[in-house]
This record gives sequence, structure tokens and C-alpha cells, in this order.
Amino acid sequence: MNAISVPPATRAVPVPKRTPARQVSSFLTTHPRARLALLLSAPLFWLVLVYIVALVLLLITAFWTVDSFTGEIRIDWTLDNIVTVLTGSLYQAVTLRTVGVALLVTLVDVALALPIAFYMAKVASPRMQRILLIAVLMPLWASYLVKAYAWRSVLSQDGILEWLLSPLGLHTPGYGLTATVITLSYLWLPYVILPIYAGLERVPDSLLEASADLGGKTWRTLASVVWPLAFPAVIAGTIFSFSLSLGDYITVNIVGGASQMLGNLVYTNVGAANNLPLAAAIALIPILIIFGYLALVRRTGALDNL
Repeated sequence: MNAISVPPATRAVPVPKRTPARQVSSFLTTHPRARLALLLSAPLFWLVLVYIVALVLLLITAFWTVDSFTGEIRIDWTLDNIVTVLTGSLYQAVTLRTVGVALLVTLVDVALALPIAFYMAKVASPRMQRILLIAVLMPLWASYLVKAYAWRSVLSQDGILEWLLSPLGLHTPGYGLTATVITLSYLWLPYVILPIYAGLERVPDSLLEASADLGGKTWRTLASVVWPLAFPAVIAGTIFSFSLSLGDYITVNIVGGASQMLGNLVYTNVGAANNLPLAAAIALIPILIIFGYLALVRRTGALDNL
């Protein structure tokens, strides 16, 4: 008896098994929010556990004490460290110095970054843009310590800066706050140039052409057209330079001479003084300053347009 062949069109298509992997894949396909949450779960877990929780645990120690005989930390809840930091003349002076240095570094970096970023975004050719972008990024490839010690050599009394200025009757500033501002401005300048460059690159060229067609001069165009659109990017750059300068202590140790900043006090109390609760109390100051700066920036509305 001959077998009757079934036409290919009428053959039943096997239904794939609904394995757990297929079920999860189907669920994620139809639920984009669940897919996004799963994608962000690992980095958020790392951020919360390793950074935020560790920081909170560190700051809790600001309310503890140190045994004066054994040097061990005692869990005796007290506000003595906070009161000492807020009322001590030393900590007030160092706080003002630290904020002043951070603000000055930020102003110097913005003043240098604006023309560089504008030239890269609106004037340079595509080939020159790539060359300048590489030039801006190249300092980031070198070690932080190498760059800081390089400036120590440049600013020393026998350095190249003294050699260049001495024929003009000038001298190197040497080690101190001026050297600290110069070195920090150099270190954080790429972090200010890049966000401003990215913001200026998004400014349509048609707006600049329209301003020129309407008779707007260069400075008028920069003030009325370019600056309002680039302001959020400038704010983003200042956040980097201000916060990084506020917490720095290595540069001050290398080129700051006898000057101290908040980071140096934290380092000293953790290491030489072995007073972790007082160091944690001092660390609260830059954290509060940063939160205050971010709150002030947010009130300007600049962060809404980033």
C-alpha cells in the first residue's frame, strides 16, 4: 500500500517549547521599562553598595570618639567632632582657602576653555577638530603624579619658568597657593573643555549666520546667541573643576609648600594623627559645599538643559 504524501504547504509547523529563557525574552521584549531596569541594576547596585553605603558608613564615624590612651575608635555618639570642625579657627581658615582656590581654578579653566572649545566647535576644520580633540585628551593619558611633579619641576627656583622669566626681571612664583592654582587648572582643564565643546557643537550654525545677517557684531553674537546656549555646558564643566579642586590634596602636598586644604587635613588625621572620626567630620565640609553648589546651580536652571 502506497503512502499518501502530504503536500508541504499542509504540514504542521512544530510549536517551539516555551523554555524559561524564551519566556524571559518575551517578557523583556514587551516591557521596555523592565528591560531598562535590568540593564541598570548592576551598575546601580555597585554605586549604592560600594560608593554610597561606604560613604555613609564613613561619615557615621564623625559622631564617634577616639580613646586618648589606646587610640582605638569608641562608638560613643557625640557631636564634639562636628562642633570642633565648625567652630575651630584653623578649620574655618582652611575651608575659606579651599573654596577660594577651587573658585579661582574654576574661573581660570572656564576662561581658557571657552575660546578653545569655540574654535574647535565652530571655526576649525573637521581635520583640525580631530587634531585638537586628541591634543586635549593627551594629558589625560599621563599619570596624575607625573603631571603634578612636572609642574613642581617647572615652578621650582631652578626650573624652566625661572630661566624664562629672569631676563625680564621676573621670577617664578615658587611653591604655594599660586602654584597650586596653576597646577590644578592644568590638571582639570580637559574636563572643562570637553563639555563646553560638546555644548557648542550642538549650537546650529544657522543661528550664527542669522545673527550676522541681522547686523550682529562678533561680541553681540557671542553674548546674545552663543552664551545662553552654551551656559549649561559651562556649568557642567565648572562642576568638574570645582568639585575636583575642592577634594584634592596631592597637588597641595607637591607644589603647595606650607599651604593646606581640607583634603590635607583629612589625610593628616587619617594617617599621622590616627583620628578617623575627626577626619570624617572634616570630610563633611566639602560634601556640604558641593551639595550647596549643586543646589545653587540647579536654581539657575542650567541643569535642566543638559
